[in-house]
Amino acid sequence: MTYSTQLTIVQDPAWYVLPDRRLDVGKLLTAFQEFFREHSEHWVERFDYKEAGPQLLLQAFLQRIVNSRVVGPSSEWTVGGRVEREYGLGRKRTDLLLLWPYGDRQVQKVVIEVKVVSGSLERTVAEGVVQTWEYLDRCGAEEGHVVVFNLDPSKSWEEKIFRRTEEYHGRSLEVWGM
Repeated sequence: MTYSTQLTIVQDPAWYVLPDRRLDVGKLLTAFQEFFREHSEHWVERFDYKEAGPQLLLQAFLQRIVNSRVVGPSSEWTVGGRVEREYGLGRKRTDLLLLWPYGDRQVQKVVIEVKVVSGSLERTVAEGVVQTWEYLDRCGAEEGHVVVFNLDPSKSWEEKIFRRTEEYHGRSLEVWGM
């Protein structure tokens, strides 16, 4: 997304900000699950490379919230973050790092590993959990999520949409099915 386009997106991100000013990533990804379920067929068809479509939609959805400015009650505080991308080309993944300032000079770091199911769902999730943990360790983030897109048209949305917690090396990671 270009900078000028980002500036014109009107979205009130306050809905996703917790009382301590941290970003409620669980609420944000739940909203994306709903959006993706309802609208993905219309959007994904627009991309020549179908596997990139879901990943680009997620990035755009996150960016419109994370890159927005949030003004607190009575203009007491203002925050806005950014989405950093690290592409694992050829490895079927996209890593996203959300940086969200809050409190007194604190920054919430959230890793989101994006995967597309290739073969087994459980193998894809397992790979995503390991990759997410490695990225958490590398960048010092405190929160990690694995978003797994299942593009198999024979699967129902009831099979595709889920949320669960996986433990790896003493860390809890949220896994989101789409």
